[in-house]
Amino acid sequence: MDLQYPLELIGTFVFAISGALAVRDREHDIFGAGFTGFITAIGGGTLRDVLLGAYPLVWIGDVYFLYAIFAGVFTAFVFPKIMLKMKKTMFLFDTLGIGFFTVLGVEKSLSLGVRPEIAAIMGMFSAVMGGVIRDTLTNEIPILFRKEIYASACLAGAILYLVLNYLGLHRDINLLVSISVIISIRMIAVKYKLSLPRLD
Repeated sequence: MDLQYPLELIGTFVFAISGALAVRDREHDIFGAGFTGFITAIGGGTLRDVLLGAYPLVWIGDVYFLYAIFAGVFTAFVFPKIMLKMKKTMFLFDTLGIGFFTVLGVEKSLSLGVRPEIAAIMGMFSAVMGGVIRDTLTNEIPILFRKEIYASACLAGAILYLVLNYLGLHRDINLLVSISVIISIRMIAVKYKLSLPRLD
């Protein structure tokens, strides 16, 4: 069985949890939490597909992605304290998610015939734009504009994937290496509080 599909569903599930938890202190009901979870989980991929003209959208063409979102929202709503105690675990899953969705976004973009430069940007969009929309809806500074190394880690991994793909590296090995680089950059940056230079 291909591991890609279940990992996509798991990533969607985790992003839905993070989106639902983002409104936990704002007196939102389950519909508000569900909407935020939904946007977080599918926002990046939907934006990518709309920009590239790829239809039907993933979550429209496969109902199991909706089920994964519903499960994530339900989990966050019923077990919020447990989810918050698992903050480090959720951070790990979120980091795994952005790594995986970046590379998947690059692959899908290439399959639609776009140039590699565009594919790299679309891979980054796939991973981070759901979180950006989530933060905007909850009146937070989008993570894209904070000091954290987040989108830049995705872009670095996307570029690496394209380079290794051009060099003819086997797809599975390329996936593993590129995703690992994104995860490593993100985790090292958070651990040592690294950030890109600021414009003064």
